[in-house]
Parts: sequence; structure tokens; C-alpha cells
Amino acid sequence: MNWITNYVRPRINSMLGRREVPENLWIKCPETGEMVFHKDLEDNKWVIPASGYHMKMPAKARLADLFDDGAYEAFVQPKVAQDPLKFRDSKKYTDRLRDSRIKTDQEDTIVAGLGKVRGLKLVAVVHEFNFMGGSLGIAAGEAIIKAFERAIAEKCPLVMFPASGGARMQEGILSLMQLPRTTVAVDMLKEAGQPYIVVLTNPTTGGVTASYAMLGDIHMAEPGAEICFAGKRVIEQTIREKLPEGFQTSEYLLEHGMVDMVVKRHDIPDTLARVLKILTKKPAAVANENTGTLAIAASA
Repeated sequence: MNWITNYVRPRINSMLGRREVPENLWIKCPETGEMVFHKDLEDNKWVIPASGYHMKMPAKARLADLFDDGAYEAFVQPKVAQDPLKFRDSKKYTDRLRDSRIKTDQEDTIVAGLGKVRGLKLVAVVHEFNFMGGSLGIAAGEAIIKAFERAIAEKCPLVMFPASGGARMQEGILSLMQLPRTTVAVDMLKEAGQPYIVVLTNPTTGGVTASYAMLGDIHMAEPGAEICFAGKRVIEQTIREKLPEGFQTSEYLLEHGMVDMVVKRHDIPDTLARVLKILTKKPAAVANENTGTLAIAASA
């Protein structure tokens, strides 16, 4: 415990009437260096207004933004073994879990829910990158599988928003076993005749990319997202060659056929609804040019 920081400074501030000011009120754009007020960034869906750079978006905020009126049924995190390998590196795995739960107010990296997007019922699954890098462990794998099972029971599509550094090393082989388990869940949804859409966000890497993140019927991606299995630096050191500019970005993968479309964050709900209504053969809402109101048109 630092007694100057935790005791002396607060006492002095209270005596002088000073207010503690949060240190993260201003966010720096990684591309341009522009400083953006955090409230303005939140209001713009964590997209830098001037440069259009897509910052990481909190999982719960993404779900609230995706579903109509921000209304959805949040799924309960399944109970699993917390530290099956009794793992410890520089600190205990249980301590890392505790710190991440305090930081994010979540049980683990996966947040999922059922709601409607432009009137179409669907299940959405989102990785929270701030929870141990969105890593895939037993809890995340179980939550993903339960979400797929719910989509099958509800007879509705599932949309996945991965943002992960890959498998969780603290759970060893048990984390790697989530790759085939989630792959089976994807197959079950497809056998049930329901679409599976993946919206790749920054970053989507490692074992997550090697499993359910690249098994969608359609792959969308946010602009500038890093999508890969091994990182650019690792590949360059292995092959001893300089990789092309923009390698492993959304735009590069779109150009090389690995991604179907790159969609700006503001356009994701409308784009998802339009694509899913085509895939499910549901009527689509179209704007009336004369009145500006929405009308229902039969899908082709």
C-alpha cells in the first residue's frame, strides 16, 4: 500500500476542496494523435470522429447499440471450473480473474444476449477484449456453446463479434479443446438451417481465428481490424521477409477473398438486418422516398 497516494494525497485534497479528475477523460487517436474527449468518443460509438479510426468497443455497449432500443435478454454465464490447472506465472490465475472481473464487471470474456435487430430476432455473442485480451477459455467456450444452443431453440440466426488474442494460456490444453467444441456448435446451428454471421473486430487472432471466427456463412469486418492467426512480426521473423503494407487488415483480407465485406460500425445493425432478412427470406423494410416512412417489401 502506498500511504502517500492512498492516504496523504486524498486528505490534502479534501482539506483544500480539490476534486480528483479521472486520467482517461481524453483519448488519443492511434493514427493521427488527435485527442478526443471520452464522452464524444462514446457518443460516436468509439469511432474517432475526424479519422474514422475504430477503437475497441466495450462488449455490453456493443450489444446495447446492436439491438433495437438497446433492449435484449442477457444470458447468464455458465458455471465452470475456475482454475483447473492451478496455474501461476508472475501472479495466480485466480488473481488475474478477480482483477479482470473488477475491471470489466463481467464473469468472463463472453457477453451474449437475445433481442431484435430491425425487427429480426437473433442471438448476438460478443468478446470483451478488456477481460484478459478476450482470450478463449473454458468459461468462454461454454458461454458460446450455450448461446448457439439458445439460437437453435429460438430458431433464429446467431451473430458473433470476436475480439481476442486467442486461447487462454492459463488453461492449457483445456482452452484448446474449446476450438473443436465451438466448431461443433457452429455445425449444429447450420444443420438447424439458421444463418451464422461473423463480424470481425480488432483484433481477431490465434485460436479464435482458427475456429469459429472464420466459419461464418458471411464474414463482415470493421475497418482496419487486425485479423490473423500468427502476428505480422512473428511471420516476418520466420520467413525473413518484409510483408506487404496493410497485411492482415480487414481491407487486405477483403481484397484476397477472406472477408466478404468491410462495414463501418455505424452501419453494422442495418447491414446485418438486410443480409439476414435475405438469408432467412424475411420481408425487408424499405424507405418510402415520398413520405420518409418505412414500408415492408417482400424479399426476392
